[in-house]
Amino acid sequence: MALRKFFVGGNWKMNGNKESLGELITTLNTASLHDETEVACAAPSIYLDFARSNLDPRISVAGQNCYKVAKGAFTGEISPAMIRDCGADWVILGHSERRHVFGESDELIGQKVAHALENDLGVIACIGEKLEEREAGTTEEVVYAQTQVIAENVKDWGKVVLAYEPVWAIGTGKTATPEQAQEVHEKLRAWLRANVSDDVADSVRIIYGGSVTGANCRELASQGDVDGFLVGGASLKPEFVDIINARA
Repeated sequence: MALRKFFVGGNWKMNGNKESLGELITTLNTASLHDETEVACAAPSIYLDFARSNLDPRISVAGQNCYKVAKGAFTGEISPAMIRDCGADWVILGHSERRHVFGESDELIGQKVAHALENDLGVIACIGEKLEEREAGTTEEVVYAQTQVIAENVKDWGKVVLAYEPVWAIGTGKTATPEQAQEVHEKLRAWLRANVSDDVADSVRIIYGGSVTGANCRELASQGDVDGFLVGGASLKPEFVDIINARA
């Protein structure tokens, strides 16, 4: 079985300024971070350059979103090429806030995934069910359908991290139990095995997002199919270091 390198992404969302992010960057640069963990910080697009210029090179920088074409008359959008030009290596696509606050469709997210990968940008592709979907028992149906559209747009899985983020657990303080997270991750890996390949199922990192904190990260990290985290609020705090080191 492929050894999957633990991956921790910090999604800063629409937070911070140069002063507060500068302090956070100093904390991360001076912290002792586990060598076996890959770390990426997703900065607001206006601070991508600032983050890349100031963060230690061992920490990657990610965009939080991008558009499906290289350039053109798309006011307010940014392209994968621009993200790469700022020295960033990753982009988050399909985050639940993009889906549910900004109305992005599965189809659009799939097109974005394809274009980002064509431009050599790694993709943190997000999937996850809403509370009413979990309560209705349709979790698997929802996440499989979202994963299907992503899979149709991926040629090289080496540049993809799949982030399972139950929408009911994002910013709510509710976290999926380690057992709930493991159950969905295990089913997603089985889906990849059945629909993509054994190699991809064994090697692709499936990370968990949804109110991950310094207090619950170790137990979540101990689950066999949880290969890391996509962290929201806690990624702006010093405890992000503890989350990065959850497997240390």
